[in-house]
This record gives sequence, structure tokens and C-alpha cells, in this order.
Amino acid sequence: MPRPSLRTAGFTESLIREMSRVAARHGAINLAQGFPDWDPPAALVQAAKEALDTPRHQYATTWGSAELRTALSAKLTRFMGVTVDPERELVVTCGATEAMMVAMMSVCDPGDKVGLFSPFYENYSADAILSGAQPVYVPLHPPHYRFDPGELRRTFASGLKAFVLCNPSNPCGRVFTREELQQIAALAEEFDVWVITDEVYEHIVYAPHRHTYFATLPGMAQRTLMCSSFSKTYSITGWRIGYVHAAPEVIARARKVHDFLTIGAAAPLQHAVVTALNFPASYYDQLAAEYAASRDVLLGYLDQTGLAYTRPEGAYFVMIDISPFGYTSDVEFAHWMTREIGVAPVPGSSFFADGENRYVRLHFAKRPATLHAAGERLLKLKR
Repeated sequence: MPRPSLRTAGFTESLIREMSRVAARHGAINLAQGFPDWDPPAALVQAAKEALDTPRHQYATTWGSAELRTALSAKLTRFMGVTVDPERELVVTCGATEAMMVAMMSVCDPGDKVGLFSPFYENYSADAILSGAQPVYVPLHPPHYRFDPGELRRTFASGLKAFVLCNPSNPCGRVFTREELQQIAALAEEFDVWVITDEVYEHIVYAPHRHTYFATLPGMAQRTLMCSSFSKTYSITGWRIGYVHAAPEVIARARKVHDFLTIGAAAPLQHAVVTALNFPASYYDQLAAEYAASRDVLLGYLDQTGLAYTRPEGAYFVMIDISPFGYTSDVEFAHWMTREIGVAPVPGSSFFADGENRYVRLHFAKRPATLHAAGERLLKLKR
């Protein structure tokens, strides 16, 4: 057999998806892979059913149907406060996962350096490696997950081509302040660096925190590639529809990359999601309120266990300190917890660059009944 590619040896399979399989094997409650256990809004489901009765079963426009891009640009314009051109500033992708890969390949060449905050969503490092780039890590220091400005400056000064920013952050739940984002923006401008943002949790933010779209900061529209999707906002993680928003010159490149990666996202689902993009502002207020309530349910049980955790400011994940249990391997602990406690976490080492083994991640995108059932099991971890 010929030798497989060396680049695919540089990362492992997803521990998140692996823990979903472990959860199924042991009949555990899956708080590892972040997907809800409820249906999407009824109007959105109905729109999908109706879309299957229309002649939309063949390829849509490669970079997204005109109706979807028009609706998306209107929604982005409303929330970002800047005008988004549906014809020149958007490309629709197969989820934010493809969007991130498209963004990376559109601005990075083999050998370039890509900066990442650590902890990071595991795809980012793999995306850089698959692009032929070299990931470079900047620590977010637990338990509050703040960055050191000096460390960040040294990383930018090392010759970055791009920097990846997840805000609100998966896995640690940080919502970066405007002041922090301005520090990143200043460095990007000083060292001429692209910023690739993952903003899929833009509407899942808890008061008093607020989400700031990075591209709206002064001077950042021309160097930001914003990646997002409809998965988390509308509870349709299986639909796999996302997008990249950037300046026209960058989108022209991104459309070519997307075309040869996947050609296009599912045409009937593109038509259906237009319905969701026209939801009123009250939908997003209710979404944040419901997730805040879910967060409080899970954290209430964690409080009873006595385990230390970092209170999420956004997204729907919580990082828990498992060091009191004395495990040297968080993977081993995660398997034990799934098997013996009946709740599946993600080992924190999946997200850290430096072999960190003190944490696991749980998510709370579940119905109250599911969270209460998981919480009762988690009480067995009481210290």
C-alpha cells in the first residue's frame, strides 16, 4: 500500500463525535456533542416540507440561492448595523464547518501561520493543517479564559497570515468584550493579518454580555472573513447550511474554493431557511432567554456537586474542573463518567494545544427534562 498523506497524521478523529458513540454504547445522556433534543420551529419544518413539493431538487446557484442570500443579507444588515451586499459579499456553504475551511483556504497558502486561541474548537487546528498551514496557539488562561496582551502581540509578531476568533467561544463560553476585540483588531491591522471569525453562537449570549460583530470594528471589514451557520440559531444542526461573509474581493476567492469543495448546499433546505431568516426580533430574545434558563438548570446541579466550573457568558457549553478526581487522563475520566455516571462529556484535551487534562466540557442544549435527568446523575460526582 502507498503511504497516505502526512498531513492527515497531524490530527486525530473528533473526540466530540467519538463521545457521542460512547454515549450511545452505554445508554448515557449525551451532553458531549452539542445538538438540541427538540424540533426546530414549526414554521421552519413546514417550510422544508413545502420546499420538497417545489422544483428545487437540482443544483441551486453554487454560492447560494438568490432568495437565501437576499434574506440573509437583510438579517445581517439588521443585526450588524452595516449594509451587506447579497450579490458580492456572501457565499452559502455546507455548514459553518465548510465555511471555516473555505475561509482558511481562501487566504492561506501552505507554510503560512494561523493563530488560534487555546482552548479552541477542534476543527480549527485540523483546518489549518489540511490547508497546509501551521497552527500557532495563544492561551486563554483558565478559569476566566482571558488572554495576555503580551502573549497575543508576540504571536501576531511571529508572522501570522490569519487569526481565528470564535466569539462567543466554544468550548469555554467566553464573550469577548469590545475592548478585547479592539486589541485583536489593532494587532491585525499592525501586522497585516486576516481574521477568520466563527460567530455561530451570535444570538446565544447572556446578560450583561453583548455580542460584537468583529467586521463592524473600524478598519476590519476589509480583513475579516465571518463564518457562521443556521444550525444553532434555528436548531437545525443536521441541515448543514452556513455561510461566509467578507469583502467582495475575498468572496470572489471563497466562491471558487467552495465550488470545488462541495458545489453547493442542499437546494430545498436553502429555500426553507428563508422562513427562519424572516423571524421577528422576539425570536432571538426568546432563544437567548431559553438557553439562559437551561444554563441555570445545569449549573444548579453542578453547584450541588461542589465541582469548580467557569460560568458561560455565551454559547451553550460549560468547562468543568475534574482535577479533584485524580485522573491523569481526561479521556479515561470521560469514558468512566459516561459508563458509570451515565452522562457523556467531552475530554477537555480535545480543545487545548498543550496537553491539558484537568477539564471536561458539557453542553446544555437539551430540554429541561433531559437536563434534570442528567443533573440527578451528575450528583453522583459530589465531592
